[in-house]
Amino acid sequence: MKVRPLKIGNIEVKLPLIQGGMGIGISLGRLAGSVAKEGGIGIISAAQIGFQEPDFDEDPLKANLRAVQKEYEKARDIAPEGVIGFNIMVAMQHYEQYVKAAIAAGADLIVSGAGLPTELPKFAEDSDVKLAPIVSSEKSARVILKYWDRKYKRIPDLLVIEGPLAGGHLGFTREQLAEYGADSACTVKDPVKEYDGEIHAILEAIREYEDKYGQKIPVAVAGGIENQEQAAHAFALGADAIQVATRFVTTEECDADIRYKETYVRAEKEDIAIVKSPVGMPGRAIVNPFMEKVMSGERIPPTRCRGCLNGCNPAKIPYCITEALIHAAKGEVEDALLFCGAYAYKASRIETVKEVIDSLLPERV
Repeated sequence: MKVRPLKIGNIEVKLPLIQGGMGIGISLGRLAGSVAKEGGIGIISAAQIGFQEPDFDEDPLKANLRAVQKEYEKARDIAPEGVIGFNIMVAMQHYEQYVKAAIAAGADLIVSGAGLPTELPKFAEDSDVKLAPIVSSEKSARVILKYWDRKYKRIPDLLVIEGPLAGGHLGFTREQLAEYGADSACTVKDPVKEYDGEIHAILEAIREYEDKYGQKIPVAVAGGIENQEQAAHAFALGADAIQVATRFVTTEECDADIRYKETYVRAEKEDIAIVKSPVGMPGRAIVNPFMEKVMSGERIPPTRCRGCLNGCNPAKIPYCITEALIHAAKGEVEDALLFCGAYAYKASRIETVKEVIDSLLPERV
């Protein structure tokens, strides 16, 4: 499998590989910079990015916006010529401010999902930053393409198609996950290929707008890509790039605590389940004592609200996702939400970023 550089407008990326954004505190400046240094696209997660700042509890927004700049500079120091971006969830409170902070920091790219980023072009204004919505269905792709076309007279610079085997919050209902064979039981032999039809439909929708604008919209396929064969399958479908997250957790350069990484190495297939986040979205995680309590119906009240997601009512949620994910990033794994991709259990050791990339893209043009 020989792959070519990825072109996003006037940016050429040596390797057609995007490191997926992972929050809270899993993909920060060190991981993103290390991936960018190897020739891929490094992505920093903006989700509660300032959790290590001394004033985070008192003023989380201020701490987070400061950390956007700090983590970008950390990544840029590692990869002065690399391509570095941010993952910013639509569901985050103060979404517009995070977008503008990422642009001010110098981001090359903003990847945005967890909701449809309909207003992202407005917030990016006339900046040179590349905009990459995340979609999971033909329907959501058409909504974004049509809306951006009509309202902003533009198309995405890159489109990320995130399938049902991804980690963290998923853009699917539980019923859809079961239909694709991507529920916790993995009911079909090859759930990746069950999603191929949707990918083809999304690519057809994209071609309509490519023809209209006379401009290519590069596509990255994500979710469940953990080896060379799966990467090759994505490219064979028509992808211009792959987005990979889980494989980078168990790297030396990942920003998470070593104890978090070791949970992936120890995990068995049966330890990975579809869970419900506090705001009702399905997600994929490693079952641990914390999640067993939640799944049994126990409520773990938040110590305070740090204003992370829209639609969250601290008085009613079963647990605070910010607190649970901070526990994970700090290595307090018994009390944490341990988001992961479907194949996290395949991790057998701590690798380097270079080793991961070489295993996914062994041949380059």
